[in-house]
Amino acid sequence: MRATGAIYWVNRAGASVVFRSFMGAALDEARAAAARGEVPVGAVIVKEGQIIARAGNRTRELCDPTAHAEVLAIRAACAALGSERLTGHDLYVTLEPCPICAGAISAARIARLYYGAADPKSGGVAVGAKVFSHPQCHHVPEVYDGINAAEAEGLLRRFFSARRD
Repeated sequence: MRATGAIYWVNRAGASVVFRSFMGAALDEARAAAARGEVPVGAVIVKEGQIIARAGNRTRELCDPTAHAEVLAIRAACAALGSERLTGHDLYVTLEPCPICAGAISAARIARLYYGAADPKSGGVAVGAKVFSHPQCHHVPEVYDGINAAEAEGLLRRFFSARRD
């Protein structure tokens, strides 16, 4: 599968560098989750420009409070690779991971985490538990926030607004 967007810049050595975002694929998973009546959160795991696994929330469908997009994507990637470690992999997720998901990201040794919308109520990365800042956290990924945040926030806002109406 191809990246949904590219950003170019020049690094310190003067070489042109390309960053390909896979947040578009994560947003597709979030939209599919919303269509199933799930909270619209989507995630994809990428290695060397290829999507290895993708998932959207399925907590209601599976009657499983741990069936968050990130956890499902990590499970699928680990099964596909035959390993409990995802060293060198990137995770794109539309919402800041909760503490459960942040713990799973650390345990899986995900290299880089890219997320869209901040989650001031239930986040586990920048607010709340701040799992990666805890001294007992064994692995801390590089974290990049705000990727397509407005679109991710809009999906969540529309989903919950429709539920209240």
